[in-house]
Amino acid sequence: MAAYIKDLSIRWADLDPNFHLRHTAYYDFAAQARIDLLHSIGLTVHFMQQAEFGPVLFREECIFRREIRYGDSIQLTSKLKKARQDFSRFSIQHDFIRNDGTVCAILTIDAAWINTRIRKLTLPIIEDKTILEAMPKTDDFEWVQ
Repeated sequence: MAAYIKDLSIRWADLDPNFHLRHTAYYDFAAQARIDLLHSIGLTVHFMQQAEFGPVLFREECIFRREIRYGDSIQLTSKLKKARQDFSRFSIQHDFIRNDGTVCAILTIDAAWINTRIRKLTLPIIEDKTILEAMPKTDDFEWVQ
């Protein structure tokens, strides 16, 4: 998979008083795309609930380059930017791209996995680690320590 792609529909409620996409909408769209990406590789919400683990964010940052306005056709791509070999920590990059190819925003998160019962960091409880290795990666993807 080259990238996980979602087509976005900008709603009136997503706009701010300047009639462009409000900053919190970027974060909402990216959060949904991450869960959908995990679902697409087999890490469904139901599976994570049963295994008592889920993603937890350490950092979330958005670089705003161009306005997104009501009626714009936007694709949101999601790719793994970096990860530890055991996938205990990872970063995902989301690019908000207008249909003319303009990158309007780049949102990056740094995350890990939490045991949802004992509320402590954990390794992802997945028998087949190739599931996570199958995630689409950025061109500058790197394995980190």
